[in-house]
Amino acid sequence: MKSILSRDFLALVLSIAVVGLGTGATLPLTALALTDAGHGTDVVGLLTAAQAFGGIATAPFVTGIARRCGARRVNVGCVLTTAVAIALMQVTSNLFVWGALRLVCGVALIMLFTVSEAWVNQIASDATRGRVVAIYSTTFTLFQLAGPVLVSQIAGLTHLRFAICGALFLLALPFLASIRSTPLSGTDLHTDLHDGLHDAHDDWHRVLPRMPALVIGTAFFALFDTLSLSLLPIYAIERGVAREAAVLLASIMLAGDTALQFPVGWLADRLGRTRVHVGAGCVVLALLPLMPVAISHPWLGWPYLFVLGAAAGSIYMLSLVACGERFRGAALVTASSLTAASWSAASFGGPLVAGALMQQLGGNALVGVLIAGVLAFLAAVQWERRALPRGAEPSAS
Repeated sequence: MKSILSRDFLALVLSIAVVGLGTGATLPLTALALTDAGHGTDVVGLLTAAQAFGGIATAPFVTGIARRCGARRVNVGCVLTTAVAIALMQVTSNLFVWGALRLVCGVALIMLFTVSEAWVNQIASDATRGRVVAIYSTTFTLFQLAGPVLVSQIAGLTHLRFAICGALFLLALPFLASIRSTPLSGTDLHTDLHDGLHDAHDDWHRVLPRMPALVIGTAFFALFDTLSLSLLPIYAIERGVAREAAVLLASIMLAGDTALQFPVGWLADRLGRTRVHVGAGCVVLALLPLMPVAISHPWLGWPYLFVLGAAAGSIYMLSLVACGERFRGAALVTASSLTAASWSAASFGGPLVAGALMQQLGGNALVGVLIAGVLAFLAAVQWERRALPRGAEPSAS
């Protein structure tokens, strides 16, 4: 365990934890402020989409920026940009300006997450990668969950609340400054560290065909996460669940995701990442058809959602682990940017598609969309096993 918890890794994780707290506070605070101003959910959705669009548009350029500037400078610049953009929301209520600021946040955050995920994978060894990435993702989720609690404490400070949220991001700077090595900077992005798949070819046309399951797995969890937060409470209320209980359902799934990531990472290190990855997908596929029954019975629904959230979150976490197994240097940054882009795209389009289908076909369309997503992931895994050359995909055993 000592080899896992290096000084640089802890500093990087603490910096991303601060970012998690800031994003976890800013998103609900923005929705609350818009609601207080008399705007409807359509306006909230448009501003959320603006941030997602910023992420999608930026993804192709992250590798080049990281090559020129290095991981530390990119992360510091993204933290400062996000902090300023959020703080500026305090001085205006113009929706067009807010939309532009949310787009800027999307640009900065996708760069920050892409570089941080690649950086964590570069720090990790193959023997401990599952646990290292699990610690990273668990810490971010825990602090993100704390964001709404912070909002409940500062929501009444109407003249300071966005300035406070912006200032939160600045707390990441000392941790970034304390990191001694920056493995994604300089010649590291141009050097072949391994033969074969672990090369420095960073063009996305070369990287994407080697990771379809990882891109689709990330997109599935983004879809799962977004729909859980936005449409699952509505689905539950339609099935007779009390409003107060319905709004807690997403928190239960996030709790499962948070609590079981390290055990799943440990299993992946012991049993093989691909085997556990496929197992998580199969668990999700087996559980999803039970949702209409489980959601109506709290004694069954709460443990059901806890396990479902853990399995779905494992698909995403192990996709990040697989990026580190397959790629190095600039190719790793490109792979991380592709997963980040797939997250943004699914977060942008998923609720629109699922919401329209639920309107036309009924609430169970939500379950159908999620089943289609996990089936696409499992099909992509099977395609990789058959299509990728021997040694391109890490063994499951």
